[in-house]
Amino acid sequence: MKLDDIVISRAIIERFSEKLLDSIECEVAIVGGGPAGLIAAFFLSDAGKKVVLFERKLSIGGGMWGGGMMFNEIVVQDEGKAILDKLGVSTRLFKEGYYSADAIESVSVLISKAVKAGTTIFNLMSVEDVMLTHEHVTGLVINWSAVEMSGLHVDPLTVRSKYVVDATGHAAEIASIIQRKSGLRLDTPTGKVIGEKPMWADMGERTILENTKEFFPGIFCAGMCSNAVYGGPRMGPVFGGMLLSGKKVAEIIAQKI
Repeated sequence: MKLDDIVISRAIIERFSEKLLDSIECEVAIVGGGPAGLIAAFFLSDAGKKVVLFERKLSIGGGMWGGGMMFNEIVVQDEGKAILDKLGVSTRLFKEGYYSADAIESVSVLISKAVKAGTTIFNLMSVEDVMLTHEHVTGLVINWSAVEMSGLHVDPLTVRSKYVVDATGHAAEIASIIQRKSGLRLDTPTGKVIGEKPMWADMGERTILENTKEFFPGIFCAGMCSNAVYGGPRMGPVFGGMLLSGKKVAEIIAQKI
């Protein structure tokens, strides 16, 4: 068969346009495609919810690709292993209570499972603002990451969603936007993003679940973003808490929809 360059271009443009148009109204919009965001997307999509995930980078998976200091192995505890087992990720016992997994396999499976469950993922898209109606988050304001990086003045588009998940990691980007632009209080002890504390894996793994919750009407935090918003410690390359946080936020939102 002789290939037509224009047909190829039309296929990409038309199919992408269909996908984007179908996604500008959804039940849950997730910002950040790291492990917590992907797990939240999987469990929500698996429960039949319409989920759209936005990742500003070309690759999906956040810091999990690099394991610890570019040694592409990750560590999970018993509870985190249970989630990897469910998804079909291979793990190996290192010593009692500690399991290792190949970072590349782990991320690849998380992405595949989320997409196969029904999640629509857009990479190379940044969230530059939220839609705020009567002091309630009702959606996101999106633009191309290339526009953001270039500093171009190009107006964005909007996505309406019933709930939003901030899974942007250490930066807690969406929480910071709400704090900066609205002047309203977040549901934290200070009313603001407190910021993450220094490394303490044991405490960080525990507080990440405690801090996975709705921090402003209509928007939840998950993953390392939760400890950044509420002032918990970072925990480095142990990923059980990330996975459990994603599962927890999915369960909370699924009950609300």
